[in-house]
Amino acid sequence: MPMVKFTQVEVVLLSLFFISVLIQLIYYWALFSKLAFYKKQPPATTEQPPVSVVLAARNEYHHLKKNLPVILEQQYPDFEVVVVNHASDDETADYLKEAQIKYPHLKVIAIERDLNFFHGKKFPLSIGIKSAAHEILLLTDADCKPATPHWISRMTSNYDKKTEIVLSYGPYEKEKGFLNLLIRYDTFLVALQYLSFALAGKPYMGVGRNLSYRKSLFLRNKGFIAHYTVASGDDDLFVNEVARKNNTRVELSPGAFVYSEPKHHFNEWFRQKRRHLTTGKKYKPKYKFLLGTYHLSLLTYYLSLVLLLWLTAATQQIVLFVTLGFVFLRFITRIIIQKKALNRLQEKQIFLFSLLWEPFHTLLMTVTGFFGFFTKTTQWK
Repeated sequence: MPMVKFTQVEVVLLSLFFISVLIQLIYYWALFSKLAFYKKQPPATTEQPPVSVVLAARNEYHHLKKNLPVILEQQYPDFEVVVVNHASDDETADYLKEAQIKYPHLKVIAIERDLNFFHGKKFPLSIGIKSAAHEILLLTDADCKPATPHWISRMTSNYDKKTEIVLSYGPYEKEKGFLNLLIRYDTFLVALQYLSFALAGKPYMGVGRNLSYRKSLFLRNKGFIAHYTVASGDDDLFVNEVARKNNTRVELSPGAFVYSEPKHHFNEWFRQKRRHLTTGKKYKPKYKFLLGTYHLSLLTYYLSLVLLLWLTAATQQIVLFVTLGFVFLRFITRIIIQKKALNRLQEKQIFLFSLLWEPFHTLLMTVTGFFGFFTKTTQWK
């Protein structure tokens, strides 16, 4: 049998391909399997401490009218809802006044003027947190709705003496169309990473749609002051700063999920995604390395695969067979891990989409991240 000879280009491509596959398999089996094969943990406590639900709203009349009653009518013995009305010029103020009559546990804080030297919603959210009466905080947004009346109880069941942060999932509502599939798939991938990392004892972010932490933790770390100049990041940058293995728990029961209304135009979602990606520049170096390595391995995997198939399919059949064998191994791994994780997060409807769309999503996130790197901070609108 004649010896197979490779050109330098083929050697480089083969090396890149096998290394990228190896990295992918390590991430899937060592990290993402934490979420995929997660076993429900017993509650950390049976106590039900008083809770302050805090959200900031700006011109959110329609969302508040739709979602706020669901929050105010949670089945929980002692809680308040703090809404910070940040310089709204729609009917938000009138609606909140009416709601206070029906719900005495609703506290409204009005910021009459927009302070344009602060970026994003960090200032109004900070005002709401400092005005909260209770130690346990539960954060969400005006366009979000808890999946069940047991949202507060599910989240607070994780608080023992060590717990300072509770992370959970914030999916988007199911609607028709390709954009909805893309948004839900992207949201799942983000959750697959941050929830898996947290379950592995390496929490690095949370989502402000569904996040809980102690007020004392917020005050002790001077709130958002370390990243006030960044428009977004009230959730992930704060968690990245203060979360540790021993002070963070994850709540994965569907009753704790909070659903949001998705964007309906690609440009809106693209701007939102680009803004969120700008916060990654502020992450701790080890998390930038781990997340960057994963994304780079994805990009390298697809680029090297395409070039290998193009250059060697006709001349090096053994390379073709070995390459396709590793593609199959990775594909089976994705099927096992992603299907289990999708089921865990109640997203099984996007399973087929997740299998087909990964290479295009990888390219889209590369482009989005490139533009996000040069994005300037913007005001909250």
